[in-house]
Formats: sequence, C-alpha cells, structure tokens
Amino acid sequence: MSPSSSWIRRGVLFLLALLLVGILAFVALRTGPLAPVKVQVTEVARGRVSPEIFGIGQVEARRNWLVGPTVAGRVRSVSVDVGQVVQPGQVLAEMDPVDLDQRLTALDASLARAESARTATLAQVADAQARRALAQANLQRNQDLARQNFISTGALQARQQEVASAEAGWQAAQANAAAAGQEISRLQAERAALLAQRNNLRLIAPAAAVVASRDAEAGSTVVAGQSVLRLIDPSTLWVRLRVDQGRSAGLSPGLAASITLRSQPGQALAGRVERVEPLADAVTEERLAMVAFDAPPAGVSVGEMAEITLALPASAEGLLLPNAALQQHEGRTGIWRVQDGGLAFVPVKTGAQGLGGMVLVAPADGAALAEGDRVVLYSQTALQPDARIRVVESLLPAGGAK
Repeated sequence: MSPSSSWIRRGVLFLLALLLVGILAFVALRTGPLAPVKVQVTEVARGRVSPEIFGIGQVEARRNWLVGPTVAGRVRSVSVDVGQVVQPGQVLAEMDPVDLDQRLTALDASLARAESARTATLAQVADAQARRALAQANLQRNQDLARQNFISTGALQARQQEVASAEAGWQAAQANAAAAGQEISRLQAERAALLAQRNNLRLIAPAAAVVASRDAEAGSTVVAGQSVLRLIDPSTLWVRLRVDQGRSAGLSPGLAASITLRSQPGQALAGRVERVEPLADAVTEERLAMVAFDAPPAGVSVGEMAEITLALPASAEGLLLPNAALQQHEGRTGIWRVQDGGLAFVPVKTGAQGLGGMVLVAPADGAALAEGDRVVLYSQTALQPDARIRVVESLLPAGGAK
C-alpha cells in the first residue's frame, strides 16, 4: 500500500470519528441530560377573581318527627308505609293496650258505685237536715213554754240536746257526702289518666308529612321514646355542609350556593347558606353550615350526599396566574419567570383563588412582577436558575398522552 493511500484512509477515519462525536454531542444536547427542559409558559394577567368555598354535605330534613310510644309496650299494628303522605291527626300505628281496657271497665264500675254512695249520702244529708229543723222547731216551742213556766228546766235542756244531736248528725251526713264527692273526683281523675294512657297508644301524625322509615313492625316490643315511624316534611329539605376549617374563610349566612346531588351529577341546583353552626367538628377540623334549596328538588333522598360550591364576593383587582404556575424553591413559594432566554425565580404571596384555578399573586421580598411577564406554567422536570429551557406548546408527545 502506498503512503498516499494510507494517509487518505486515516483522513476518512478521522472524519468519521469527528462525525460520530458530533452526532453524539447533538443527541446529548437535544435529548440527553444536557438537553434543554421543555416548558409551557403563560403570561401574568390583571383582573379580579371570584373566590369559592367547596364542601361535601348530606341532605337532611329541617322538620322531622320520631313517632313512638310514651311507655314501653308491644306494637299492635302499623297502618302506613314508607313514602306515604300522612295528614295531621291521622292514626299511624297502635300499641297493644294489654289490660288497659279491663282497667277502664273496672274504673267505670267503681265510678258507678261511688255515684250510688254519693246519692245515699245526699239522702242522709236531707234526712239529717229535716231532723235538725224539727229539733230546732221543738226547741223554739219549748223555750216559749219555759218562759211561761209551763215546762221544767230539765225538759227544755232535753230539747236543746236534741238540737245539738241533730246538728251533729247533719254535719256528719255532709262530711260523708263530701267524702263521696272526693272519691268520685279521684276515680274520675284516675280514669282520665288511664284514658289518656290508652289514647297515647294510638300514634298520631303531628303534621302533614311523608313517612321516611318504619323502625318497628307489628309484634315488636319497644321501650318508651323508641321510634316506630319517622316522618319528614319534604318541603324543608336542606344540606348539612362540612367545610375544611382552613378553607372556610368568608363562610357566612346568605352566600349563594350551587348544589350538585350525587344522584343528579349533571344538574346544579341553586341554594343559599341558611345558617352557620356555632360549633365546629373538632375531630375532623371542619365547620358546619346548613344550605337550603331555593326550590325543593323532586326525587331527592334524605341522607344523600351532595357537593356544594359557595360563591364569595369578587376580590380587588390584582395580578393573576393559574395555580399550576406556583412552585416551591428553597422553601419559598414563587414562580419561574422567563427572561433573556433563562429563568429567574420570583417569590410571591398568594391571595384569593377563584374559578378555574386562577389565583391572585403579589411579588414578595422586594421582587418585581408585572402584567405580561412570561412565567413557566408546566415543566418537564424540576427547574433550577441555570436550567436551559425550550418553550413548547404541549408537553405531551405527538400522537397521545405520555
């Protein structure tokens, strides 16, 4: 082989090596560790946000009744079913009276006997009164005769004794009559109490309502105060809202609400905060509020879950950024601003957050931020001030999700 051919061969190999090194460098700079980080950017805008409070709630009835007996007993019958509309005064169920009817019959017999006894005592009063009147008349006549010395002092004293005896008999008869009257009053009160107890065994609807549940069936034994039926007023449905205490700033009565029931996920119902409970849940660290429907919905079930969004008054005007643009760097919250082809971390303070994830921001620690500044919205990897970036429209690979 000639020297010239050897040099040509060495030159070709050298050029191939340079080409390979160039290709490797290009790949490293474009797709390797030294490649620029792909980022999406957005611009700082100026405007207002309408903050909102989000929470989960449960549908309840403001007016509901637990209908049950006032004494322990056995359920005799239940005459209504779940979902049935009842009217005030309607008999819903009845408890077994056991021996109450027999006791009422016995009391009626005792009352009849007491009435007869009172009639007898009244007759005795009338007889005693007649005897007293006769004795007083005889005494008056003997007093006249004694003044004329027609009878002796002993005879007059005998007439006086007759009057005293007749007076005592009349008072005794009156006492017996009063005792008979008191016995009748006692029996009447006892009968009234027994009758009230008997009537309490009939469970009556207290108002127009809907039967929500049957908690006991015929033959079941229940204690005093235990529910046999639960009634609700469907026109008083509202939602017991639970809101995280850390996100409940601004929660107050009167706020407009958007209510989405789990059974109707595509329909937002209008409502309003009726009241905020003064006691919070210390275990779950939540505040409680009652949200009423503007118009009671049809077909909703008590106990159904609901998602509620409360609209707060609009904030003052300020700088706006999507919440996704906020990043953490060296323990501070801020944004990465694109400037002169590089990155600068700008610490910010956040304010109210509104619909769509827009949040009010203000520069912190003497930093500057202005409307129209370009900031990183999403990045392929974590960013550093010396990172090389390449702005792209999307971080998703062409043809689908990564």
